[in-house]
Amino acid sequence: MRFLAITLITHRPDPVTAERKSTHERFREVLDDAVLAEELGFDGFGVGERHERPFISSSPPVVLSHIAALTRRIRLFTAVTTLSLLDPVRAYEDYATLDHLSGGRLELIIGKGNGTAQRELFQVTPEDQWQRNAESYEVFRTAWRQPEVTAATRFRPPLRDAEVWPRPYQHPVRVWHGSATSKESVELAARYGDPLFSANVTHPVEPYAELVRHYRERWAHHGHDPADLAVGAGTAGLYVARTSQEALRAYRPVFEANLAFWKEAGLPVVFPTLEDFAERSSALVGSPQQVIDKVHRYHERLGHSVLHVQADAGGLPRHRHRASLELFQSDVAPALRHAIPDPPFPWAPAGAEAVTASRSR
Repeated sequence: MRFLAITLITHRPDPVTAERKSTHERFREVLDDAVLAEELGFDGFGVGERHERPFISSSPPVVLSHIAALTRRIRLFTAVTTLSLLDPVRAYEDYATLDHLSGGRLELIIGKGNGTAQRELFQVTPEDQWQRNAESYEVFRTAWRQPEVTAATRFRPPLRDAEVWPRPYQHPVRVWHGSATSKESVELAARYGDPLFSANVTHPVEPYAELVRHYRERWAHHGHDPADLAVGAGTAGLYVARTSQEALRAYRPVFEANLAFWKEAGLPVVFPTLEDFAERSSALVGSPQQVIDKVHRYHERLGHSVLHVQADAGGLPRHRHRASLELFQSDVAPALRHAIPDPPFPWAPAGAEAVTASRSR
């Protein structure tokens, strides 16, 4: 199993202390979290894309490029690239450039995105968002593989023998399809033989397991080898401590502050108590063995071989958040790496050996 630390770069007052950092300070935290993730041995670091409050993650290629300059090994993920909102040619140019600057460490998780405000900002409607996502991905995918693109597009000017530069470093780049509750992303992933990343955050496991089951069916329908199928999954929270009692005690202020926020915002409350949240959600709150056992239970339903956890402290004191990540890497990750196979594709990008050799000279 592989492990990613992911941030959506939420920018709102701390749910426990109510302190609100400046935008500059918040970005510095993200950079520090990425460096820490590499230091602790995470396989990847992901930055989301949102174009509405309370997020400041509107430009993941810029943030990931800065992280690429500060790190050497960790892979760089988008989580997710909202292709339904973007010109696919421009997105290709940004990410092909990042692919070179990072030495081929880029992987993308794509999706249509969500949120009314960002749809209105880009004049995307609920009726056309899925068609936009599929069209943009086809153009993006073709541009990555071919130096010229011809496409009779509906949502941007058509392309005829259009050159796209720079040519990418990886041939091809690994693209995951992010899916929450809709079968459209699942169908797109299965059609192209791409891996699926289940959000697995808001609800209990059942709806996510149903989508993964559908993905496996569509994968077979499109004639792909079952051995090549790969699934990733998210988590709703992380706090690992030596005992379950210590973990619940430390995480309770975070949960209660978030619960109050959900109620005030009029959002549905799926898990009314911390104990219910720790038991029925995908959150990993408990002792190392409890976390290991829970990941195995979810693996039985999802069959995932990549797991993401939150890179942000999210209301925990930063020293506690770091201690939790350290304990996760020392006591949880090794057991899961041993028990659950890696994704069924080469993790190192094309040309990685050459990059390593050039840095050693």
